Amino acid sequence: MTGVPADDPGSHHVTGPDRYHLLLLSGGRPVQHGWWGSEEVARDKFRRWIGEYGGMPDARVTLTDEETGEVLAAWPEQP
Repeated sequence: MTGVPADDPGSHHVTGPDRYHLLLLSGGRPVQHGWWGSEEVARDKFRRWIGEYGGMPDARVTLTDEETGEVLAAWPEQP
C-alpha cells in the first residue's frame, strides 16, 4: 500500500495484514499516512518520508506496529 492523504475518507481503517502504520504530521495535523505488511518496507518508507517531507513546518513522522501498539521509530527524536 502507498501513503494516502490523511483526509481520504477510506484511509482511516486498518484492514488485512497491513500491520505497520506510518504517519506524517505537520503543525500537529495529519498530512499523510499508510499501512504496510512488511516492517522492512515500512522502515524504508519512514526514511524516505523524512527526506521528502522533513522540511515541512513542525514535521513529525512515526512508525507504529498496530498489532502491539509499539512506536517503532519517530522523527525527530523527542528528548
